[in-house]
Amino acid sequence: MSLISALNTGTSGLESSSLELSVVGDNIANANTIGFKSGRAAFEDQLSQTVVGSAGQIGMGSRLQAVQQIVTQGALSSTGVATDLALQGPGYFIVNGVHDGQTGSFYTRAGQFTVDTDGYLVNLDGLNVQGYTADATGVVGGPLGDLLVEPATSAPLATANVNIRGNLQSDATLVGPFDPLAPSTTSNLASTVSVYDSLGAEHSVQVFFTRTGAGTWDWNAMADGGGLTGGTAGTLTSVGSGTLTYDSQGQLTTMTQASTFNPLGAVNPQPLTFDFGDPTGGTPAGTGLAGITQFAGSSATAFTGQDGYASGSLGSIQVDTAGRITGVFSNGQTRVLAQVAVAGFTADDQLLRVGGNLFQATPASGQPAIGVAGTGGRGSLVSGALEQSNVDLAGQFIRMIAAQRAFEANSKTISTADQLLQELIALKR
Repeated sequence: MSLISALNTGTSGLESSSLELSVVGDNIANANTIGFKSGRAAFEDQLSQTVVGSAGQIGMGSRLQAVQQIVTQGALSSTGVATDLALQGPGYFIVNGVHDGQTGSFYTRAGQFTVDTDGYLVNLDGLNVQGYTADATGVVGGPLGDLLVEPATSAPLATANVNIRGNLQSDATLVGPFDPLAPSTTSNLASTVSVYDSLGAEHSVQVFFTRTGAGTWDWNAMADGGGLTGGTAGTLTSVGSGTLTYDSQGQLTTMTQASTFNPLGAVNPQPLTFDFGDPTGGTPAGTGLAGITQFAGSSATAFTGQDGYASGSLGSIQVDTAGRITGVFSNGQTRVLAQVAVAGFTADDQLLRVGGNLFQATPASGQPAIGVAGTGGRGSLVSGALEQSNVDLAGQFIRMIAAQRAFEANSKTISTADQLLQELIALKR
């Protein structure tokens, strides 16, 4: 009977409106969920029936066809936390571990990551973020796996070159020859520079310059013997010496040197080159003005530098747009530690929600294409930011009102059909 069909049709409309309201409610509930992608209920008409003796058809109501994920980009919000990551564009972070009794890989847009007690980058549920590790030189490679970022150290680098720039007074008093037991009174200028041995130990080296004649100087590099093989603590020991000569224009013409740096317990001897400029008599010939000059001005050091450093511990990390995690160490050095992986899908709106801001791949979504951010159509990565939910509250309220009105309208279909049935029954009386 058509009245019974009308009741069933109205009931299907009530159910559809209820499901629409459930989807809208879920969206609103997750309006502040990081990385959340809103859903959209899609409905279809049910199998229709053909009216006997007529070419017309009457529908059987509606039913839920699918709940489609709306994967549009959410707004990015700055947090200032280096391990907070957001994707600007397509792609998903990959996490691995156990979630709700399931073990495997999951995908997420929620980049609220932190470093656990074992030094691994994880999400707030403890699942390991996946990516590619780097070797001791910072070269990224190897298979996809958990990202270990701590503890990391920076190995020391032994000093090989010492650079000193400045001026030696051309008419300085002759105080030589240099006496290591009285260096301050037998030199015209002293400069101090720190150098490092192969173990990262620091040695304070004093370089003394002594005028020996017109345009000629001796230089002597001295260090405390307590840090040198065969040396005596508190006694200056030579680690290098040589001569400097200048022409009448104050330009460095020749330079000689000999290094005898033997740090205690480290590589012996440690080659140490002192650079005082580019002598005009060198090979190739220099200007004689790029290092220590000899002009009438006072003797003074303008710059000292060297290329070694001590060992360092990890102080902080930085993440660039390609997902490279760079460690900043206490010795001032930086090194790439790992690189975050990003997965792309051909139909990411077909991913399966499994809770916890996580998705799983399905046959409809396709298999993940895993690589790094900024390649293969994957979005770029933003550090110190999080992607907000893409829920539009104004739009959701409109859908809520529409679902409410549809529910009320379908209830009228049921109540009207009920009244007609009562009239039909009343005919019997």
